[in-house]
Amino acid sequence: MEQAVQDPSQNQSAAGGARITRQLAFKLLRILFGIIWLLNTWFQANSAYINHLFLKSFNAGIHGQPGWLAHYVMRVKDVILVLGPSRVAIATVVIDALLALSLLSGLWLRFFAWVGIIYNLFMWSTVGGLGGPYTQGATDPGTAIVYALAFFFVFLSVSNGEGDGGLSSRLSEVGRVLFGLLWAFNASWKWHPYFLRHAVDYLVQSQAGQPAWIVAYIQFFVNIIHAVGPLAFGIFAATIETLIALSLLFKKGLRFMLPIGAAFCFGLWTTGEGWGGPYGPGFTGNKGDILGTAIIYCVIFLYLMVLYPPSWIKKS
Repeated sequence: MEQAVQDPSQNQSAAGGARITRQLAFKLLRILFGIIWLLNTWFQANSAYINHLFLKSFNAGIHGQPGWLAHYVMRVKDVILVLGPSRVAIATVVIDALLALSLLSGLWLRFFAWVGIIYNLFMWSTVGGLGGPYTQGATDPGTAIVYALAFFFVFLSVSNGEGDGGLSSRLSEVGRVLFGLLWAFNASWKWHPYFLRHAVDYLVQSQAGQPAWIVAYIQFFVNIIHAVGPLAFGIFAATIETLIALSLLFKKGLRFMLPIGAAFCFGLWTTGEGWGGPYGPGFTGNKGDILGTAIIYCVIFLYLMVLYPPSWIKKS
């Protein structure tokens, strides 16, 4: 029987189509992250933030922190007082705006991805207080560290799909492991007896100051948790986060766990983080005037779904 000879051009066309699919996925994720970052910039470009809340936000990095960290934040605050708090606040808004512009337009992504990493690590170490204080009730390492990791994945996307260069897969593995370590840290706090006994309290607290429809939305889940049992819910949340961390760290079951992680984070953002609110002039419900932590976890999970694609996104 005569065997059909496959046209090489068809293989090239199929490979090109896969590359376009991956490139488009990275582009859409970059724009999504850019919209989130633009909203953050909009909240900061407010007189209340520039004239008052920016300097006040550094107090969050001082209270209850170890002496060495409080000393570091105080020294940074002293420098800001010398330079002028309003001037520095305006500079942060300008940086935020440039980062948003780069994310939305795709211009100078490699450079601004690193600016975003360094800038967010600085904010994490000062306003964010390295995620602390790590006392009873702590659940995660803070917000800005997650944004820094998201900018790292933006850099990876430039080299793996959006840009003209080919980055070694080792950096993708580094990103996956770093994200896995972050989740392992999160999961370790979820097994703390305080969280297991008071998991529903985080949802109740997120209702404060929210519009009526968000209060009702969160209360719907609070009622379900009370029906199931708060302890059972706490164990469920801790187990899910542990499985996600193990999957990321050991690269097992990623095609199954990454969509679960994205859905879990979106659910957490809309309940435990109250959609990032409450919102007001120059502030949101999160440290550093940022729209929330879990929504950025969700974005990173989507990036990983493209780097370690399910069946509907082919590798290039």
